[in-house]
Amino acid sequence: MAVTRENVEDMINQYVVSVGLTKEGTFNEQRRAWYWTIGSAKIEVFVQSIPMKDGSERFFLRIFSPLMQVPKSNEQQFYRHLLELNDSKLGVKLTIMPGSDTVYATYERDIQGIDYNEVCTCIADLEWWADTLDDQLKNQYLGR
Repeated sequence: MAVTRENVEDMINQYVVSVGLTKEGTFNEQRRAWYWTIGSAKIEVFVQSIPMKDGSERFFLRIFSPLMQVPKSNEQQFYRHLLELNDSKLGVKLTIMPGSDTVYATYERDIQGIDYNEVCTCIADLEWWADTLDDQLKNQYLGR
């Protein structure tokens, strides 16, 4: 049976409730996305539709957390450090969105074949990495 966007959104709602949050307190209906904070990390979760050449759509679970702004000094060293972290921090990638100087912890996965346990693992892993990495990067590059 194919997994639908609505199935995954229901799974996200289940996860939110399982960790003591509420849909009402986290869900933005206009953006069709969930937002909450864990430790020092701000989490955003949604299902994104990607149009295909044949007119169909693929759907991806996407989880983001802003970590910090790119520091003005030591940029080359900072970018190298991010690439090295990408190599060693399994399950999360570090990204910078076009037109932005914000570094994000990012996770994405095609929803086909996903189940509730995997949704929980994906979100919990991103929460942990984001809460860990934002502090580490800020301490190393901003002295906080």
